[in-house]
This record gives sequence, C-alpha cells and structure tokens, in this order.
Amino acid sequence: MPPHPHRPPELAWQVFRGSEAIRRGLLSRHHLRGASWIRLRQDVYADARLDRDHALACRAALLRMPPGAAIAGPSAAYLHGVEHAAGFTDDVHVLLPATVRADSQPGVRVHHAPMSSTRSGFLVPVGAGAPARTSPPAGTRSPVAAPSAVDRPPGTPGRTRSPHPADPRNRPGPPGPATPPSAAASNPFAPPALGATMIMTGPPPRTEPAACAWETAVWADPVKAVGIIDGLLRAGSVNRSALASEAARNACRPGGRRASWVFGLTDGLAQSPPESHLRVRLVLAGLPRPVARHPVRVSTGLILHPDLAWPEFRVAVEYDGQWHSDADRGHLDRRRLNQLVEAGWLVLHVTGRRLHKEFPALVREIRAALVARGWRP
Repeated sequence: MPPHPHRPPELAWQVFRGSEAIRRGLLSRHHLRGASWIRLRQDVYADARLDRDHALACRAALLRMPPGAAIAGPSAAYLHGVEHAAGFTDDVHVLLPATVRADSQPGVRVHHAPMSSTRSGFLVPVGAGAPARTSPPAGTRSPVAAPSAVDRPPGTPGRTRSPHPADPRNRPGPPGPATPPSAAASNPFAPPALGATMIMTGPPPRTEPAACAWETAVWADPVKAVGIIDGLLRAGSVNRSALASEAARNACRPGGRRASWVFGLTDGLAQSPPESHLRVRLVLAGLPRPVARHPVRVSTGLILHPDLAWPEFRVAVEYDGQWHSDADRGHLDRRRLNQLVEAGWLVLHVTGRRLHKEFPALVREIRAALVARGWRP
C-alpha cells in the first residue's frame, strides 16, 4: 500500500512558503518533493488537492510579493466570478502601492497604483468576496461557511465555487497567521501580521469590480477586455453607472481615454465571451454596431432574442457554440430560425471555427447582407 500522505494540519488545504515550513519543522525537503504538495513557484507550495485554477495562482503570487500587494485587472475579475477572465497558467496581475517596488517574476505582471489610490473602497478588504476554490474529498465536512451570495449572484452561469481552504483558527492546534479582518478593512494596504509570511490563507485581497474593470480595459487586449467586463456586467458585480464614474475619476490617468473607449464597447447582455468577442470584432472591422439580444416578436406571439441584430435592416447573427451540436438543441435552433425568417429577418450563423479562423470572410458575408438590406457604408 502507498504510504499515508504527510500533511501537517497547519498546511492542509493551504498555500505556503516551503522554506518557512521547513524552518518551523513542519516538513522536510523530502516531504516537499512528495505527491502531497505541488510546487507553484520558487519556494511556494500548495496542498496538491487544491484546484489548479487562477485563484490558486493568485495566492501563490502574493506570497512572493511585498506587503500591500493586491490582485488586480483580469485576475481580480476572475476572483469576482468571471471565470473566463484568466486560467491557471495565465499571468497574475498584481497591484502595488505607488511607493512600493518589487522585481518582476515569471508569471506575474506588477503594476503600481497612483498616489491617490488609497481612496476608500479601492480594494475589497481581505476576507470579503469569493474565496479560493478547493477540492476536498467526498464526505469531508468544511470547517467554514459556504460562500455568501456576494460571491456569485443567484442565477449567474458558471461553475459553483466550493468552500475555501480551512482556516487554521477553526481547527485544534496552533492559531493561524491570518491578518485580522478589522485591520485589513480599515487599511487595505496594511502589512500582514507578524508571522503571516508562511501561509496565504483566505481569499486574496483584490481591487473592487469597477476598479478591476478599468484596469482590465487599460492592460488587456480590447477584445478580451470587453468580454471580461461584459462578464462583470452580466454577473451584476458592476453596472454601467459605476463604469462611467470610474472612467471619469481616472480620466487624467495614463490609459484613461483607452478605458473610456473600451467601456463604450461593453454590453452586459451578451450571453457568452465569444458573443462579446464577435460583437467587438465586427465593430472594429467597420460594421455598424449590432444590438445584443434585440427582442423580435414572431407570428406565434413569442419574443425571440437573436444574439446580435441590426433592427433597422432586419439582419441577425446567431453564434453557435459547442452546445448547439446537441440534437434537441439543433431542432430548437431550426425552428427558431424559421420563425425569424418568417418575420422577415435575414439570419446568419457563426461558429467558433469561423470566428477564429475565417473572420475576414465572415465580415464580408455580414457586410453583403447589410448592404442588401439597405445599409450604405
């Protein structure tokens, strides 16, 4: 039989500094090379049972950052529930106070906040919002409460987040080194408590949704940025009023004009990232801006909502994802297409392959359809 995994209670379901665990006598170098742990970056290890997701990458990155670091941009959007914003192997975006400097690291993109970024609410306090996900074995009782409604609004599509790693304070044994929530709430850039450098416990501190939307607009490719911000809008994490306020507040900062332009391309009605990407790429290709989820009443009295539409010309585009290949779904799609055609609409279908590999030809087809219906470029 294989040997019983060696996991000290203090390190179970945690991300930690290997050198500090060895110094405290919790593990040996031999133990760190075992299957119980995964090496995430230099001197940073984690319980191998944790999900390999971007939240895990964020926690590992912060352990190598100076006090006051916070997750920002697309990485913060992931922590706010937009799961397509970043993956396990994507770079982690970290925001540091203006007066703090840190060397760049592989897989970590360091940004610096302006001197005025200490305004109240710039960061989500430590302990608030979505916790990191774990994969505890079946039947294991979580020692902490399930995520609150703030973590994912009701009805929001996507994978449900499981309980975050066990807080050592909820188990018998030595207390954990987590920063007291009261101190973090009063000063998001406050340094961690003494001895907190070994373990990264709880959800990583990150910028609030409106701020991370602005950062994403400035730092990321515009097409990807719009998809991420559409996800924040769709989830209800931010609204258009908050985006407008954030753009106005940061209008004089480098990237302010770019952020305002990207915000203008967003639309929280898109049902998936590819729909957002398609809409933005069509606009950037010179086509008139389509309307997402435009209501169309058909002869049966039903109201259908094509993915993208140009109501003035009665031209619509439907994006067919992988789930459309299902036989039952295909039957409903054909009936939906017939109803739209009967109502006088010209409907074009777009697949992921065409979006990514045949986009110029796709633009020509949509342009021709619009011109045939009366559009004059």
